[in-house]
Amino acid sequence: MLSSSVIRGLNHLLKDAPWARERLRPFTGRKASLVLKPVEIGLGIDAEGYFTESADGDPDVSLELPIGSLPKLAGGPDALMSDIRISGNADLADALGFVLRKLRWDGEEALSHLTGDILAHRAVATARSLADWQRQTARNVIDNLAEYFSEEQPVLVKRVLLEDLGREAAALRDDLARLEKRLKKLEPPRR
Repeated sequence: MLSSSVIRGLNHLLKDAPWARERLRPFTGRKASLVLKPVEIGLGIDAEGYFTESADGDPDVSLELPIGSLPKLAGGPDALMSDIRISGNADLADALGFVLRKLRWDGEEALSHLTGDILAHRAVATARSLADWQRQTARNVIDNLAEYFSEEQPVLVKRVLLEDLGREAAALRDDLARLEKRLKKLEPPRR
């Protein structure tokens, strides 16, 4: 069920992206496996460049993403690319990676079919403003907490102060070593 939902969603995005279907067409009949343990989704590619549910059998390419990498998705699909393990056909993997990275849902276009262009544009602009405001608010809260814990309630140490402490400790160590050498020179020789 999850597999068919994912495939329907991807095909909905592919419907508005002829460039992506064109990129996938040469791989008609090939199979891919998207793995996010414990979930594995088998994809096939049809003659029009859409995804189908893959029949059982070995996939031509397997793309595996560790579940611990999901928080990186907030940075966009490109942020995940370094964590994906790819095995199998390199050309198919390249095409799938390109399509999945660049495929975007145009919410404004989809909403315009229901409400009209002007209202859709304003609704999406309002949603973007709200998301930007929330991001900025979260950044401000984090900055304020960091300042509070480093200035008001010094629980955190600023990097500059820590580096200064390190330099002072190294200078003190060197001074102590020089003092020990001088003291050894002043000691009377032992017999």
